[in-house]
Amino acid sequence: MDAIQLTGSIPQIASTPAVGRTEQAVSPFANVLASAMQDATALEKQAQMTVKGLMDGSGVEVHQAMIATQKADMAFELALQVRNKAVAAYQQMMQMQF
Repeated sequence: MDAIQLTGSIPQIASTPAVGRTEQAVSPFANVLASAMQDATALEKQAQMTVKGLMDGSGVEVHQAMIATQKADMAFELALQVRNKAVAAYQQMMQMQF
């Protein structure tokens, strides 16, 4: 069974900005999420191209189109579940009383 592979490596932890600097350090988690979204988008484009190639009759087999479509669907479902968990965590934090 094929697994979805992320193209980027795990980013290194950014150093904290020095006092007086206006730049903000980018969170490694944000980089991972951005990379995952780019990968999901790339899989969706690949699925669209293979389905178009299947419909055009340009040598794409049915199983190739189905595999590409399923990979794109799985990447979308993963992104959706990560989003749902992040929203749920945010809502739970907002309900906390200090």
